[in-house]
Amino acid sequence: MQHQIVLQPGADLDGFRQAVRRLVAAGAAPDGVTWQAGGADLFGAMVHDGERNGAPPVVLPRALADLIRQVVCHRDRERYALLYQAVWRVLRGEAALLQVQSDPLVHRLGRMAQSVGRDVHKMHAFVRFRRLEDASGERYLAWFEPEHYIVAAVADFFVERFRGMVWSILTPVGSLHWDRHRLDIGPPGRREQVPEQDAVEEGWRGYYASSFNPARVNPTAMRAEMPRKYWRNLPEAALIPDLVRSAPERVRAMVAQPPSAAAKRSPDRAVAAALSQAPDSLEALNRIIAAAEPLVPGGGRAVLGEGPLQPALALVGEQPGDEEDRQGRPFVGPAGQLLDRALAEAGIDRARIYLTNAVKHFKCEQRGKRRLHRSPTAGEVKQYRWWLDRELALVQPRLVVALGASAALALAGRPIAVTQERGEFRFSPGRPGYVTVHPAHLLRLPDETSRRDAYAAFVADLARASALAVA
Repeated sequence: MQHQIVLQPGADLDGFRQAVRRLVAAGAAPDGVTWQAGGADLFGAMVHDGERNGAPPVVLPRALADLIRQVVCHRDRERYALLYQAVWRVLRGEAALLQVQSDPLVHRLGRMAQSVGRDVHKMHAFVRFRRLEDASGERYLAWFEPEHYIVAAVADFFVERFRGMVWSILTPVGSLHWDRHRLDIGPPGRREQVPEQDAVEEGWRGYYASSFNPARVNPTAMRAEMPRKYWRNLPEAALIPDLVRSAPERVRAMVAQPPSAAAKRSPDRAVAAALSQAPDSLEALNRIIAAAEPLVPGGGRAVLGEGPLQPALALVGEQPGDEEDRQGRPFVGPAGQLLDRALAEAGIDRARIYLTNAVKHFKCEQRGKRRLHRSPTAGEVKQYRWWLDRELALVQPRLVVALGASAALALAGRPIAVTQERGEFRFSPGRPGYVTVHPAHLLRLPDETSRRDAYAAFVADLARASALAVA
């Protein structure tokens, strides 16, 4: 019996799952199934291989389920057929199929997943919002052209990152619309619906030009990380050709300058120039932070704060860790997982608080394939202090919790002995606060008893801070 499956255009993950259930229940081999998907947008015909209901669920290994979620976003018309082949083989006894990298099917699916992952990363990095004010109020619009059907897959990232804004991201394959409360996935948009520029961009271009390091210019690496196809949507891209052309002359001029005493960078001159542009929104500030060079050794991309504006609580940690640097989100590594558990026990909803770090980049030392955490110095914490001050001024939390000594130093402007000054605190400039330990401290304690007692005290601190914030 030949089965014909018709799925929605784009990434129809739910339709694929339902079809797999019916096909597996019917014992349909891959060569007896024809897959058909729609055109270039998210909307179209539904699956009409009979009813979607009634078939029992199919249990798959986690690795295969994760692979399916990525590959259904790929543009390859054969993606569903290839995925069903993998499902069929795993259910027919090849449980370790995905570990066989030399298998042609596994290799092809792996390449497809990597391509989708790169596209998601590029969308995270290269979406640029432009401010628009009309009769409905202030909102932000962005245009992006993804390689694959990733619009729905990136939605949570942008909601978490820009929860306090009203925004829309338009693409040729669908659109995202957020009104601070609800996310809608809509039909494709048009590039002309997005303003060509806004008032923030002049300051942003000035900062980008002032922070461009001619001695580190590598056009090949730049094109690899930021392909030309994205340039027309990036306000700073128009500056790049002239900056690259002038780089050799600027380097010669730098070398010819007589040596001088090193100037303190707290903040550095480029940051001061950016601050003079007075970013008046968190989104504008985040653009500047994301483009700034790390002020600590080993730093990769900046890890920005996340959470709503005007929350009851803002939690400030020391710096991102390895996992935070990889994902681009604060508190997602082991310490973040412990924090999530403690927040839940303290009756605090993570989605309703703001999370950030005193230092915005991961300070680390490369040891072989591993990146080892290194604590920031007091000077490095102070170099980042203006970012944090401006960030909190825009977020406007009722109370700020310092997680550990580095965060307390950044917030108070002086060294704080956490064990002695733990509890309610007044940070500079008169900001209501609370001092407690960093969750990573709990992970380093030597025995179960001390870990249990310290964790209970940490939960109590979070609950007390929450009560103070709403009092």
